[in-house]
Amino acid sequence: MGFLRKIYDWVMRCAPSPYALAALTLLSFSESSFFPIPPDPLLIAMSLAKPKRSLWYALWCSLASVLGGVLGYVIGAFLWSVTKDFFFTYVPGFTPEGFATVEQLYLKYSFWCVFAAGFTPIPYKIFTIASGVFGMAFWPFIIASAVSRSARFFLVAGLIRIFGEKIKAFIDKYFNILTIAFLVLLIGCFAIFGFLKKGDGQGEAGTSTLETSEVSE
Repeated sequence: MGFLRKIYDWVMRCAPSPYALAALTLLSFSESSFFPIPPDPLLIAMSLAKPKRSLWYALWCSLASVLGGVLGYVIGAFLWSVTKDFFFTYVPGFTPEGFATVEQLYLKYSFWCVFAAGFTPIPYKIFTIASGVFGMAFWPFIIASAVSRSARFFLVAGLIRIFGEKIKAFIDKYFNILTIAFLVLLIGCFAIFGFLKKGDGQGEAGTSTLETSEVSE
């Protein structure tokens, strides 16, 4: 994995460059379908260098990542039969066994699979391509990608904008835990909302039944 370290070091050297935003955009785009290095380290370095522009960087990072996800979707939907050997051989994270596991998840939870991969350290590229391979509807894929990718990058940029350099060590150390905890919290909120909405529906149905009974009497 020495080549990955070399790529990582090259990415970080782009941070003070006048072409840093272009590098961040390209990195965000390519990481969504085939590139092994996530854009977070470069986003953090650029945001620390210019905290007032951190949200601007997060916006570009999010847009490019979603567009890259569309490329992954297209590869999965139309080119997987001729590209899968390349991905299984050369792209870290892609294995036939892992892809079989992803397929089982997609049978029930396609939207949440994309959302979780977009927000957490789970390789997003695997799920963008899987979305095309397994026929996930395009617009739910876009919505899940846009919300999760934006939440991830704006969370990092926002913390740096507010707290500056002193938050860097905390993000570096606890990033994985923070993103997973936030995802669990978010899913919990949706579950509670769905439960309350269901309860309201049952309550309204019960009221209607009672009213009908009273009228009959």
